Amino acid sequence: MQISSIPMPINPSINSVDVGIAVLSKNLETIEELGQSMIKMMEQSVAPHLGQNIDIRV
Repeated sequence: MQISSIPMPINPSINSVDVGIAVLSKNLETIEELGQSMIKMMEQSVAPHLGQNIDIRV
């Protein structure tokens, strides 16, 4: 099967700049979601009571 034989509607109003902007927008959304997930993960891993006391015996 050749790619040229696949029927594709060609819309002249869509150009490479529009496609690039759409891809960057999707990447930005993904990065924001990952950042929020990282913040939640870090908040859950914090245990403020740990590390405050050290037991030392000589």
